[in-house]
Amino acid sequence: MVQVAAALLFTLAAGLGVTVILAMIKHNENAILSALLGEGAFPVDSAPHSDPAPQKMTLRRSSARRDAPRPMRAATRMQPAFSRAA
Repeated sequence: MVQVAAALLFTLAAGLGVTVILAMIKHNENAILSALLGEGAFPVDSAPHSDPAPQKMTLRRSSARRDAPRPMRAATRMQPAFSRAA
């Protein structure tokens, strides 16, 4: 009896999953098909295009940042996680 109830519950869940997938395909058919065909969200002719940058701008380095001291690691001996008495 429990196996029959589990099988019916599994069938109901699978049917609900298929229904959700079919509803998504019905509402987003064009987007899904264009994604499967490799066109992406925006077809080439309607894709947003950015304008080229008007001029190239170089950044200067800050000497204070370059000369910042580096943290040194302390030379410590690693202690074992367990004590020797244990």
